[in-house]
This record gives sequence, C-alpha cells and structure tokens, in this order.
Amino acid sequence: MTPPQSQDAASEADERWMRRALALAARAEREDDEIPVGAVLVSADGAVLGEGWNRNITEHDPSAHAEIVAMRQAGLRLGNHRLLGATLYVTLEPCAMCAMAMVHARIARVVFGAHDPKTGAAGSVFDLLADPRHNHRVDVVGGVLGDEAGARLTAYFRRKRGKKG
Repeated sequence: MTPPQSQDAASEADERWMRRALALAARAEREDDEIPVGAVLVSADGAVLGEGWNRNITEHDPSAHAEIVAMRQAGLRLGNHRLLGATLYVTLEPCAMCAMAMVHARIARVVFGAHDPKTGAAGSVFDLLADPRHNHRVDVVGGVLGDEAGARLTAYFRRKRGKKG
C-alpha cells in the first residue's frame, strides 16, 4: 500500500493543532515516560473537544493510546459516542485499533504527523479509514510536521535502548 501523500502546504490550522499534539506528546514522555504520541480532537467550529497522550503503560490499559484518550474525553464532554464533524490531530499514524475507533465515532478527518511503516492503519500498512466496506470513511492527511514527530519518536526509542544519537 502507498502511504497517504503529505500535504505540500499544510493549512495553518492543521500545523497549529499538530503543534498542540506535539506538546502533548512531549508531556507523555516527560511526565509518564510513555511513547511520545499526542492527540487533540477539534470540533468543526474549532473548539477543543478532547486531548490526550499515550497512557497505556501508566494505566495498564492496552487501549489507552493518545487517540482513544482524546476521543473518550470528547465523548464524555459531548455526552455522545458520535464525534461528528470532528478532526483528530495525532503525532503518529493511527494503528488499527485507533483507526476503527475513529470509524465507529464517525470522526470526519484525521491529520497525523509521522507515518508508521510497521503498524500504520491510515495508508502505510493498512488503509482502514478509507475502506469502502465501512459505512463511514475518514478523510486522511498524513505527514503534517512529520519530520518533527518522527524525530521525537526516534530519540525516545534510542534513549530507551541506550543508543547514542
């Protein structure tokens, strides 16, 4: 499969929200020593509905990825499991679990930073968000501030493995 094309000129809003997601990723690493992935969910009118960072190690919860944390927060805030019209900004391409949660939540759009050539489910390994067999498809924009997001992940894993940069 071919990964989604990076936008040549990501919109200002996409870059602004991705910077917020990157700040959340930094908190994941700094505060919880988690893999630095951050996510922010924004309504169609530009309001933050939910945000989060990886918490699966800290919470002993395999489903507590940044995207799921942000969607749970939004669902509670809205009192609804449907997150219609929302855009999810996440620093790493979603995995299959997170991608299917987005489909079920009816997220309108996902914007991600770094591509994930091992488990990416937004075009790199799988293309679950655009699969025509689903009754809902999510628009995907990949690679927004991807170099920065990828560098943060690489540095984290090098540090964890005790390798020099």
